[in-house]
Amino acid sequence: MHLDLTGRTALVTGSTQGIGLAIAVDLARAGARIAVNGRTAERVDAAVARVRDESGGEVGVAADVTTDDGTATLAAELPGVDVLVNNLGVFGAQEALTITDDDWRRYFEVNVLTAARLIRTYLPGMRDRGWGRIQNIASDSAVVIPAEMIHYGVSKTALLALSRGFAKEAAGSGVTVNSVIAGPTHTAGVEDFVYQLVDPALPWDEAQREFMRAHRPQSLIQRLIEPEEIAHMVTYLASPLASATTGAAVRVDGGYVDSILP
Repeated sequence: MHLDLTGRTALVTGSTQGIGLAIAVDLARAGARIAVNGRTAERVDAAVARVRDESGGEVGVAADVTTDDGTATLAAELPGVDVLVNNLGVFGAQEALTITDDDWRRYFEVNVLTAARLIRTYLPGMRDRGWGRIQNIASDSAVVIPAEMIHYGVSKTALLALSRGFAKEAAGSGVTVNSVIAGPTHTAGVEDFVYQLVDPALPWDEAQREFMRAHRPQSLIQRLIEPEEIAHMVTYLASPLASATTGAAVRVDGGYVDSILP
């Protein structure tokens, strides 16, 4: 299967590390010109250098897209894109009864409204050109609401609905809108977290499998997902080969969500 995005410009928010950076690199390998986004110029420049190893076309935009001003800065530097990946998000554990109204607002504004704002910014141009791909990076927590961070789970549930709604707005235009449900993923800081819960003398492969068995037993692969595995799905959905997939919530969760439906 040849995934060719030559000539396409892809914006990945929150792409200076972790899943976002892996997505940017994978899209670059498929030939896309990559727009790396983060809040600070230093981190954006470092990520651009990493992407440059895979592709000759890249641009970095330091802008806080959780704000109107930051989105305006981004749109001024990057007025049109062919692929929009809303990867930026916040998460954190917090007891349910201690989540304040301000906490709820922050999670909704960052995880939901930021995606909505960027879709409003870029969908009209995609529709006018008759081609585009929008993907919102969701989480298994959207379906399996975690007791330790229900505000995060609820925001990701809203993101699934956002994707479905905007897919209807883009109907018949050649633009697809989908969610990618990411399962427990091996990102920065996760190794330290794992070793807080299992024997620190275990080699990493054994440690993560023990962690999954004891603390994430729903997983069918019984290991953490690598960011590149999520990136591969994003690249496929961004390609011309996925033209009939829209309004969907596509799972890359290692079987974590106990459902026979996608």
